[in-house]
Amino acid sequence: MKNRLRVLRAEREWSQAELAMHLDVSRQAVNAIETGKHDPSLPLAFRIARLFDMPIEEIFDDEN
Repeated sequence: MKNRLRVLRAEREWSQAELAMHLDVSRQAVNAIETGKHDPSLPLAFRIARLFDMPIEEIFDDEN
């Protein structure tokens, strides 16, 4: 699944560790989501969307 997480994080000048802290996940989890190695759970996707004040669809793309 493609996503804009890295771009959104960079716009706020947050490190992966800082984003992880805001989301209550590990830095490794943020890295795995950003690189497309792992898709976030639905609750985590909602937390990400709320954090960036965006609809989930604007952050994540299922490539269909």
